[in-house]
Amino acid sequence: MAVTDRRRPRLDKAARHARILAEMRASATLRVGDLATELNVSTETIRRDLFELGEKGLINRTYGGAVRPFASEPSVTERHGLMVAEREAIAAAAVKLIKPKEVIAIGAGATTTHVARRMAAACRDLTVITHSFSVATVVSANPTIDVIMCPGRYNAREGMMVGVETAEFLQNYNVNRAILGVSGITTDGLADAEAPAAWVYRAMMNRAAETIIVSDHKKFDVPSLAIWARIPEIQRLVTDQPPEGAVARALGRARVEITVADA
Repeated sequence: MAVTDRRRPRLDKAARHARILAEMRASATLRVGDLATELNVSTETIRRDLFELGEKGLINRTYGGAVRPFASEPSVTERHGLMVAEREAIAAAAVKLIKPKEVIAIGAGATTTHVARRMAAACRDLTVITHSFSVATVVSANPTIDVIMCPGRYNAREGMMVGVETAEFLQNYNVNRAILGVSGITTDGLADAEAPAAWVYRAMMNRAAETIIVSDHKKFDVPSLAIWARIPEIQRLVTDQPPEGAVARALGRARVEITVADA
């Protein structure tokens, strides 16, 4: 049970629920103990709050906490303002794996855009294939990097092209490395909140000699809507903190090489 501080004012239930939902928008996963400490209430109170929010479909309860509802994720514009230092560190570590003259497929997302920005500053003589307008925009600042933009149906919320045309277009290319983000990683695999994007990531992975996942630690043990890869299908994970628990064991069994960036 969390120890409450009587000197701190306590929020009423409506205010607690609003704070919990605000925290959920900023972080994919929440823990009962952390919420109890932050909101200065008992763990039993937090569990009741999470139960009520879960009954309304606003969160998904887990053992020990809660995660966002499946297919619920802030827009890419909102995500650009979150975990900035961690994503910059992940990007710096990821680009060290890239060699000149390579063909790189990059998926849409906030973390992958950080990678593209770092690529533009640190890499040269590459071909980049992407379905993301933000990735194409930042990486094209480097005149030695050729950009190939995938066709398809435009998803304005994520600033990306998706659909059958996108996946079929990717079949025309051989790729050295695919650099992809995720909405969540569990023992079931890698998943995205946007099912159409998931199928594009799958197509990129299938064309690549190596798949590099770039993800901050808050995506670990978080389920999401559309599973597009199983853990043994990826080769590398670049993150800001080492994974723990069942996800760490699954990555270890699959011999996925893990790079922990120094933030």
